[in-house]
Amino acid sequence: MDTTRLTDRKHQAIVGAAVAEFRANGFDATSMDKIAATAGVSKRTVYNHFPSKDALFAHILQQLWDSSAALQALRYRADQPLRAQLLELMGTKMALLRDGYFLDLARVAIAEGIHHPERAQEMVARLADKEEGVAAWLRAAQADGKLKPLDPVFASHLLQGQLKAFAFWPQVTMGQPVLEPAAEAALIATAADIFLAYYAA
Repeated sequence: MDTTRLTDRKHQAIVGAAVAEFRANGFDATSMDKIAATAGVSKRTVYNHFPSKDALFAHILQQLWDSSAALQALRYRADQPLRAQLLELMGTKMALLRDGYFLDLARVAIAEGIHHPERAQEMVARLADKEEGVAAWLRAAQADGKLKPLDPVFASHLLQGQLKAFAFWPQVTMGQPVLEPAAEAALIATAADIFLAYYAA
């Protein structure tokens, strides 16, 4: 038997169980015993992977941040049409927002942030770093003369906020279903066109 693969499976089972338990019961009411039971492993196995509940929660947050890595990878290309690039950028963001596991992670993080504001401050700071990919794209487009003078960070939040209003907050807070493909495409196109109507040079 491949012990490495078995260890990886146990690791994922523990993380999945923790997400489920944190989401159902909150951080404080979730015990390592309950996580172990839900994961189908021993409590000792849980501690072999994560030394504490805080470490396990920190790992979940790291997965949330890592999920947005694709937004970091997209770079502005001066030889490509601005609108097509913006649609690609927002499409990448939307793919993240429709991912069920990402939404579960977000629910856990947001719920914990509400109950413990000090955790929320750290989460917001780290999330802002991850959203820098969009701001960097906007900064490059502005430097290329394709956008009017703007604050890239403010404009990034403005642009992404249009997507989140329809495709993140209703799903995370009210349990609404993710958007259908046609509605998703219309939202992306409308958000891009509104943005460009105001900011395009």
